[in-house]
Amino acid sequence: MPVLYLHGGPGSSLGRGGYRKRHDQTRFWVIGLDQRGCGKSIPVIQDDLGHLFENTTQSLIDDIEAVRTRLGVEKWIVTGVSWGSTLALAYALKHPERVLGIALVAVTTTSREEIQWITEDVGRIFPEAWAEFSKAAKAAPGERLVEAYARRLAGQDREDARLAALSWDRWESTHISLDPSWLPGPLFEDERERMTFALLVTHYWANDGFLVDDQEIIPRIHKLNGIPGYLIHGRRDISGPAVTAWRLHQRWESSQLVVVEDEGHGGPASMAELTKAVEEIAALGGAVPSAP
Repeated sequence: MPVLYLHGGPGSSLGRGGYRKRHDQTRFWVIGLDQRGCGKSIPVIQDDLGHLFENTTQSLIDDIEAVRTRLGVEKWIVTGVSWGSTLALAYALKHPERVLGIALVAVTTTSREEIQWITEDVGRIFPEAWAEFSKAAKAAPGERLVEAYARRLAGQDREDARLAALSWDRWESTHISLDPSWLPGPLFEDERERMTFALLVTHYWANDGFLVDDQEIIPRIHKLNGIPGYLIHGRRDISGPAVTAWRLHQRWESSQLVVVEDEGHGGPASMAELTKAVEEIAALGGAVPSAP
């Protein structure tokens, strides 16, 4: 049975491929893709700034469909973590006929409210670090911090972009620091990976995930009623509070909300719940023709 995995970020990439180990490979065909502009996707976005405007949620959905068609998959279980959960929901809303079920960890919808929280309001918990992050943004009057960082990271002055990426990385490492699994230090040691991540995250967040007006996820989530969904979220997730998963669950009748009390933005117990959710969706879905 095909299982699609959508990574976080935007821009984090598949990494070393550990996502494949979460499911029994004798029963599941696990499929992942480095999203446009990151990981092994060519070209990497920092080398192709002229086409940054083409990197949108809608283009990623088209990419996913291209992969599905190329692999001969009729229907699949769709999974995602963090930003990957936003992309999974956006994909399912566009192509519900291709989705057997959905299992998500660290649930987000990349709404303006969520972006406001993670870039500005959560500074109430980390005021020292946020003051530094805010000052380093060099925002113009009336410009949101995320917009300032997005502008600089995509700008012609690549040294200024490098400094912006460092400031962004420090802030990302700070707001996840209450997570029980957190380790001190930079989020990304490698400079190119750091730039790719910061560039794509700010590009998407400055544009509200390219999910505005009639594309917002929560007001449309009822359209997935009948498709089984698992919303797995850590109670201690400060970066993305559990209220987003809860709001989705209230409107999505065929979903289950799974709150992991002692974890933050993902973790081993959450991933174990993801494995379990995929097994349960498979039990409901039966055999699905595919062409591995």
